Amino acid sequence: LNPAISTPYPFPTLFWSSPHIVSLLTIKQKGPPVCLVIMPAQKSTGHLADLERDGFVVVRGIVTGQKLEELREASLRVEKLGRSGQWPHIRTVGKQFPPWTFSPDKGIWGVQHLMNPDLPGHEIFTRQYFSEEILSIVRELLQCDDDELVMELFNMLVRPDGDFELRWHRDDIPAEASAEEEMERLGRPAFHAQYNFALWEDESLVLIPGSHKRPRTETERNADPFEKVLPEQLVVKLGPGDIAFYNNNILHRGVYDSKKDRVTLHGSVGHSGGSKLRARNVLQHGIGNYVDKVDFSKLSDGERQRAEEMRARLVKLGSESGDVGYSLQG
Repeated sequence: LNPAISTPYPFPTLFWSSPHIVSLLTIKQKGPPVCLVIMPAQKSTGHLADLERDGFVVVRGIVTGQKLEELREASLRVEKLGRSGQWPHIRTVGKQFPPWTFSPDKGIWGVQHLMNPDLPGHEIFTRQYFSEEILSIVRELLQCDDDELVMELFNMLVRPDGDFELRWHRDDIPAEASAEEEMERLGRPAFHAQYNFALWEDESLVLIPGSHKRPRTETERNADPFEKVLPEQLVVKLGPGDIAFYNNNILHRGVYDSKKDRVTLHGSVGHSGGSKLRARNVLQHGIGNYVDKVDFSKLSDGERQRAEEMRARLVKLGSESGDVGYSLQG
C-alpha cells in the first residue's frame, strides 16, 4: 500500500490499492481533523453495489492498445481545434456551467459535442460512445436492457492554460437548496449513468463518497465554495483506459492543473424513465442542434440499430420537455 501520492493538497491523498483494505485515516493538521477514505480496489463484479454505496465506481482498463491510441490521436486533434477557436463548442476557463462562448484570452477546459458530424473524427467518438465496453456497464448500473437506454452527452475535458478549479457542487441541485430540498431530489432515481473516461492519467475529480445519499453537513454547507479540503473527500485516480462512473449529484468538484496534460472523455447515458429534470441536464448542452445528424454508418448492424433507438428516445424526451432552461448558473 502506497498512500502518499503527490497532489496539490497540503497532505498526502489516499487511493485504493488493495482489494482487502477498507479503512479510515484521520490526518492531523491545523483546524479540524480530516478523515480520508482508503477505498478497496475495484472488483470485476458488483459495480452497481459500489455505485449505490459510494456514489461512484471505477472500472480499470476498459480500452487498451490500438483502440486507446486511436482515441488519443483523435482527441488531440479535437483539442487543437478547440484551443485555436476552429471548433467553437468549448468550455471556457472561468465559467463552470453552460452556456459557454469561446474567449481566446481565457482559454478552454473542455470541448463539447464529440459526436457532432461537423467535427473531424466524430465517427471515432460515436463508435466509442455506443460501444459494448461502455454500454454493458451502463446496463448493469441502470438495471435495464438496451431498449431502455437513451442517447445523451459525449464531451471532452482538457488541461486549461492556467490553473482552474470548479466549486463544490451537485450537478442538478443548487447550492442554496435546503437540506429538505436536497433530500427530495436525492431521493429520486438518477435515470442516468455519467462517467469520466481517461485517455491519460487523470486525478482531477474530487468527491465525497456517500454524499449522494444525504444532505450536506454543516461543515460542507458553510465551507468556502472552493475549499481545498473537506472531511472524507477523495481524489479519484484514473489511469489510461480507466473509466469512473459517478452519480452527478454526489458532492464533487474538479481541480485542473495547467502543468499536467489531460484528455478525459466525459459522457452520460440515460434511462427512458427520465423526466423533464433529466432532459434539462442533457439538453442544456445544445445536443438538440445536431442530434438528428449524428452519423451511425461506422457502427456494426446491431450497434447501429441500438444507437438509432437510443437517439429516438432522446428526441422523444426533448419534444415532451419543451424549454428546459439551465440546471445551475455560473
